[in-house]
Amino acid sequence: MIALIALGLSGIRRADTLDERPDLFSKQVTWVLLAVPALIAALCVPYRHWKPVSYFLFSLSLPLLILVLFMPRRNGARCWIPLGFFDMQPSEIVKLTFILALAQYLMYRDNHRRLIGLCAPFLFTALPLVLILIEPDLGTAMLFVPVLFAMLFAAGARPRHLACVVMLGIVLSPLFWTKMSAEQKSRVVALFTQVDGGPNPNGDRWHQHQSKLVISLGGIWGSEVSGQRLDDDAYRLEAAQQDFVFCMVAERWGWVGGALTLAIYLILYGRGLMIAAATREPFGRLIAVGIVALLATQTVINTAMTVGLLPVVGITLPLMSYGGSSLVMTAIALGLLMNVGMRPGYELTPDPFRFQ
Repeated sequence: MIALIALGLSGIRRADTLDERPDLFSKQVTWVLLAVPALIAALCVPYRHWKPVSYFLFSLSLPLLILVLFMPRRNGARCWIPLGFFDMQPSEIVKLTFILALAQYLMYRDNHRRLIGLCAPFLFTALPLVLILIEPDLGTAMLFVPVLFAMLFAAGARPRHLACVVMLGIVLSPLFWTKMSAEQKSRVVALFTQVDGGPNPNGDRWHQHQSKLVISLGGIWGSEVSGQRLDDDAYRLEAAQQDFVFCMVAERWGWVGGALTLAIYLILYGRGLMIAAATREPFGRLIAVGIVALLATQTVINTAMTVGLLPVVGITLPLMSYGGSSLVMTAIALGLLMNVGMRPGYELTPDPFRFQ
């Protein structure tokens, strides 16, 4: 975690320097200092204490997704609630309360072992997902389905039933396409019309073209070592400190720095899965699986969009992107994950992970 936060700060610092933008580096350092006590608090309180209040926390966070719809738009979306000294992003809170509530729902049930039994968990997921899509925030909404699938699998859902749901989603994809906004459709189209080289493209293709260009400027060892600097226009990148901070890290530290970043993420999530595998208490195992699935999916989507493998969506890179809500809630989530790892024992209740 410390290594990823440090790499993120180096990327934010580089973006501040290149484009002479507001000093977001200092603000991010402040958020790091606030995230540390949040992590410690999540680590110290035994995670089982969250079980009785998980539904309440989830129901308390959902109205925030309704309240944010009445806030002024920013970059075409209503995702933040201004509180004066900082802006709160309710979807970051809902992601964690959703995992807690879903873990509470799945821990001692076996109805999800049948295909019809998957309806309730999917309806459970649809509520926050639809509210976030209305904002609209396609990137954050995309995270809920992989988390749901991972937690259902860990709770004992049959793989063939989950595969049937995936096939149903593929069949219904034309319907989803008709419900997407013009901007969302444009970003998907831009993914399949990429052209490398030549003049800079216009519209949504510009973001992916520019993100790949900035990554390539780092070379193998990065500008921090080589010291080369091209025309300033080559370094222009919207949301460089937020969604595209991985590009700035790769530009500053080169291919080596980008590969190191991905390796650290693999170690982090590998350790998280080891915690889940070692935890026999069902609520704790489901929390661990949900948190790893959430952060790993977020990492894959963010890094893939920067290199042109997925459409550009508004989604942060865990621990590295600028943003207080994202950093603090990620710290709390990883604090809970370590909390589970410290207390992997049984409870005097049936074991739901063994079926006839």
